[in-house]
Amino acid sequence: MDKFEYSFIADPEVFKDNVLPAHGDFVSFATEDELAEGDTSLRISLNGLWKFHYAKNYRAVVPGFEKEDYDCDFWDDIHVPAHMQMEGYDIPAYINVQYPWDGHEKIELGQVPEEFNPVGSYVKYFNLPVQWNGQTVHVVFDGVESGYALWLNGHYVGYSEDTFTPSEFDLTPFLKEGVNKLAVQVFKWTSSSWMEDQDFFRFSGIYRNVFLQLIPSAHLEDVKIRTLLNDEFTEAELEVTYKTSGQGNLEYKLYRNNHPVVWGKVELPGDRTENVVKDKVTSPMLWSAEDPQLYQLVIKVTDEDGNVLEVVSQNVGFRRFEMKDGLMLINGKRIVFKGVNRHEFSCDSGRVVSYEDTLKDIITMKRNNINAIRTSHYQNSAAIYELCDIYGLYMIAENNLESHGSWSHLGNEAAIPYAIPGSRENCMEMMLDRINSTYQLDKNHPSVLIWSIGNESHGGKVPYEMSQLFRKLDPDRLVHYEGICHDRTYNDTSDMESQMYPPVVAIEKFLSEHPEKPFICCEYSHAMANSIGGMFKYTDLAEREPRYQGGFIWDFIDQTIRAKNCFGEDYQAYGGDHGERPTDYSFSGNGIVNSDREPYAKMQDVKFNYQNIRVTVERDKVKVVNNSLFTNTSEYDCLVILERDGKKLLEKHMATAVEPLSEKEYELPEAITARMSVMGVEGYNENGPFPLDEYVVTVSFRLRDDSLWAERGHEVAFGQGVFRLAASTSICCAPLKVIKGDYNIGVKGNHFSVMFSRDKGNITSYNYGGKELIQGLGLPRPNFWRAPVENDRGNNLAGRYAQWKIASSYASTAPIYEESTGYVNGSMEERWQYPKVIEDTNSVSVVCKFYLPTTPAASVLVTYTVTGDGRVWIKEEYEPVKGLTPMPEFGMLFRFSPEFNKVEYYGNGPMENYVDRNRGAKLGIFNTTTTEAMEKYLLPEETGNRTGVRWAKVTDNRGRGLLFEAPDTMNFSAIPYLPDELEAADHPYELPRVTKTIVRCSCMQMGIAGDDTWGAKTHPEFLLPNDEKLTFVMSFRGI
Repeated sequence: MDKFEYSFIADPEVFKDNVLPAHGDFVSFATEDELAEGDTSLRISLNGLWKFHYAKNYRAVVPGFEKEDYDCDFWDDIHVPAHMQMEGYDIPAYINVQYPWDGHEKIELGQVPEEFNPVGSYVKYFNLPVQWNGQTVHVVFDGVESGYALWLNGHYVGYSEDTFTPSEFDLTPFLKEGVNKLAVQVFKWTSSSWMEDQDFFRFSGIYRNVFLQLIPSAHLEDVKIRTLLNDEFTEAELEVTYKTSGQGNLEYKLYRNNHPVVWGKVELPGDRTENVVKDKVTSPMLWSAEDPQLYQLVIKVTDEDGNVLEVVSQNVGFRRFEMKDGLMLINGKRIVFKGVNRHEFSCDSGRVVSYEDTLKDIITMKRNNINAIRTSHYQNSAAIYELCDIYGLYMIAENNLESHGSWSHLGNEAAIPYAIPGSRENCMEMMLDRINSTYQLDKNHPSVLIWSIGNESHGGKVPYEMSQLFRKLDPDRLVHYEGICHDRTYNDTSDMESQMYPPVVAIEKFLSEHPEKPFICCEYSHAMANSIGGMFKYTDLAEREPRYQGGFIWDFIDQTIRAKNCFGEDYQAYGGDHGERPTDYSFSGNGIVNSDREPYAKMQDVKFNYQNIRVTVERDKVKVVNNSLFTNTSEYDCLVILERDGKKLLEKHMATAVEPLSEKEYELPEAITARMSVMGVEGYNENGPFPLDEYVVTVSFRLRDDSLWAERGHEVAFGQGVFRLAASTSICCAPLKVIKGDYNIGVKGNHFSVMFSRDKGNITSYNYGGKELIQGLGLPRPNFWRAPVENDRGNNLAGRYAQWKIASSYASTAPIYEESTGYVNGSMEERWQYPKVIEDTNSVSVVCKFYLPTTPAASVLVTYTVTGDGRVWIKEEYEPVKGLTPMPEFGMLFRFSPEFNKVEYYGNGPMENYVDRNRGAKLGIFNTTTTEAMEKYLLPEETGNRTGVRWAKVTDNRGRGLLFEAPDTMNFSAIPYLPDELEAADHPYELPRVTKTIVRCSCMQMGIAGDDTWGAKTHPEFLLPNDEKLTFVMSFRGI
């Protein structure tokens, strides 16, 4: 076409015009020296400041701005690459499923909004180098959202719509010497936007690199690399298909550690041709995520006189990925994807992600045993594919397609006529073109094992044809698509069964009924805020069910934007915070790393569940199961560490040599077992916790040498054994004095005193060393509530369990009286039975009964026992009441001065953990503070809990404070906020200033769940039982 027509943007059959054929993502250098330095003179970057005009729709654009004589100097400046919305034009809009125009403008499927459809007009002036005059010059846009028209010096060049793959145009006919004017008009929404409904912030603009590319007289237009291995993986064939133009010669060399392995030279015939060269490689080093062995293929194009015109380098990985006997295999071994979905995102620049941030993501994944990435749900920038090749990560390379909002509200069968692209012929060519672009761009990366045609776009003929095109273009990879589980008409669209968020029992059932394909979860373990409880059930399944081959956590990083709050402070803004509607609010935050790319506490369990080595420690031996495919455990250092009551006693090396996919038992080092057997119970330490005589044996596998992604000594796997030989809970016999007043009961000992209210029954004072420690009205008190986590909100826990929140706040030591019915949960006679005072030789007990405002009524009996060492023992008892739901927590809540902000504890750590997410925690002694103990979730919620706590100290800067203990174990947290305060805030900055320390001790807190965040509940085994008696025993004392 010779000119741009506005009608292009609303026509799905017009998605590109004058765009050059897609090709691989290689970089051309002018010389071998340039290749070595990584800086090419064949490219000129157009990144930087461009002139810019913003219009809210096409009617408001500046007509003729692209003309050569139109002066744009008075326009604003805008950065490229960048999103308009991150540069102050329009606003960022986060939406999950809905289309962003829904409720604003009624448009039919495939149409585009007219009233609000922002248009950005960009202009860049550049001078062409003198040496480029008269030569072929292309311009490449690596990414523009979502459609754009291009002019040079007033001449129409072309049009393109695919947001996530490069578009290349020939500028040669329109170039001139001196200053050139490049004009681009970018449309936020086009007809293709119906198929770009991904779960992310909606942006627009030129957001990836733009550059000029000089095309030499003899030129490598594209190269395709295949590595074909024999069944023994001892011989390989390197097959290189190259497309060239111009006359000259092509030389190639395959290097291994800078040493040539094969080489050759061919003559270029002069016209555009495609040819193939093949070479044998003996004993190839194989590429895998465990050991990403790479070769380097260097291709040199020369003219007829031998002058170098162009040099290209490509990483080559020899590997075979295949489906065999219903299983996916990498180099002959059954693969298990220990994966994560990754949106390309930065809180400071949106989908403009720096190389440094991308590398940080890769390193974080490798350090936490993640072996696979799904590029959800579009092509990422080129850097990540190369980094996955180098560092070793498997990839599902996903094509740019999602139309979730067109069908998901209708139900599977009803959705068929409405799904886009579905079977719509007018979408066919656009989608096939995207598949071709995706393939051509990333075809040479060994890390790419699977092509994915897209995400959540239902079924239909178009997705099927897309999958078939992938197979036609690439016989060496498999094709993935989850959407067919909603419409089985074209069931062969996907080579494997792929589903999202199925429970483990559903996976097992499906595989028993449909054994023909392997099964993966392309999304699972929804990691929204305090989540991924029960993740281990999926990784355990992958170890016992061969046809379940792993999954990809949703997802890697929180999508938020750094903004200013009402106080002028930085904070992370989620959906709706910019005023956009519709929105899905905090659903943008599902990461296992936060917006600053720092791992959340939940990463602790991800790392453990994904570790390749399983360790089971018994009293005198250790069982090592090596689930690695290619790595012997002998390649790691194995350390055995013995601790007693959290304190390190001994560390020994232990030699192991467990072959891949095998297991072996080893005796623990003799020094370890001998040290455990000779030590007995030590004496009571009046300044510390009761001695437990508890031994912990940790077996730790660590890197022996520095790697690309971690230093020597980095732990890749561990296991612990816990052995309690004896325990001492001696009661101190120091004398106590009891004062029975009219309103209070006082107990005095050496350096401490305790006061109870006769009316309320609870503790009103705990004075230690002359300092009052108890703070707040009605505290300490029984506690049954936690601030709901995002998963709780999704399954309406607050609505189902609300009585326990009320019970926590309004439990009373007096029976509830109603004039019409009398006492509803007790009697007047019973009212005067409590509090009871029981004096013993060595202790004083005060028993009180808390009546709970639940329906039906319930009560809790609390016995406080004061001993001469200053301890207050608390025994909390609950008799089950039929008809009540399980309580979220059963324990006690304390309030202290904020000066007590230092925390030391012996329990599971170092990061927060919960009953269904604590496999990755280690038992030990850890230190934190009341603020550091909290995870900085986007929306405040339950945080800071530790399981398996034996004792915990909460102190001030001088070490004065309180010691909490449990004869068994307890859940423990010490943070500055009450559950109600966490629950009431929508952002961390809305929490009140720190005025207190809140300590919660409980026998158990319900699990946090994590199968999904829109209905899945905490698994039954991680709930407190509501049909049996609950008893919790703990103590506290001053120190």
